[in-house]
Amino acid sequence: MNRRNRTLIVVALAVVLATLASYGVYRAIQQIPVREVPIATNFAVVAKDMLPVGTLIDSQQVTLVAWPADAPVAGGFSTIEDVAGRGLVASVVQNEPITESKLAPRGSGGGLPPSIPQGMRAMSVKVNDVIGVSGFTLPGTRVDVVVTVRPDDESISRVVVSNVQVLASGTRFDQDAARTGQAVQAAVVTLLVTPEDAERIALAQNEGQIMLALRNPMDVERVETRGVRMSSLLAAPNPEPVRQVVQGRPRMVTPPPPPPPPPYTVETIRASERTQVVVE
Repeated sequence: MNRRNRTLIVVALAVVLATLASYGVYRAIQQIPVREVPIATNFAVVAKDMLPVGTLIDSQQVTLVAWPADAPVAGGFSTIEDVAGRGLVASVVQNEPITESKLAPRGSGGGLPPSIPQGMRAMSVKVNDVIGVSGFTLPGTRVDVVVTVRPDDESISRVVVSNVQVLASGTRFDQDAARTGQAVQAAVVTLLVTPEDAERIALAQNEGQIMLALRNPMDVERVETRGVRMSSLLAAPNPEPVRQVVQGRPRMVTPPPPPPPPPYTVETIRASERTQVVVE
């Protein structure tokens, strides 16, 4: 085989291998799944910065951003004019879309009143560091209202309203402090109550002294207590029941109270005569 034939064979082999490699790359590219990138054809109104509860929105606090058409915001807005001049009933974070559920009705204004649900009332109670649980009665927390009164000659304490939401602590009605866990020193705490509970708290403030008991946010059960009187507070505890066998069956039986202590006596001796005198 001469040199010319060898060259032709090498060139032909190179062409075949290049063709096979190109075909393999072409088939691999065809098997790659097509990824469609959504094109933003809609717009949504979002907050430029964090906005607390009660904020009256103006056009400088929100902006329009492009939003994918295949994932619209439920209850969202596409124009700034739709949200301008309306108050927030729930706080929003930066770049969060503004939705209808977080806005008060148009014309109701801003501040605390629009955040009060229908049928409920906002009632303020005077507190201090002790009554307000050292400043941890923050907006969004829940408390029980305990009152101490003296109806007759004996004091009594009782829970009069339970599972009450704190709307505001002082003049603050946002939940930033509640998220960070920082205490807020305030002289007044505003509670979200029903009209009936508002009457109970008003009477309790007027007739006695109230205290706020902080609850776990997951504990939402209402509390009904009989109250504690001074006589029961200072009374001796009842004896613990013991296990005894009665008529062949084990039962828990409360033992009888201990006998009273023997009387204190003094013995006197006169000559051969002894007498004992009971000292009362």
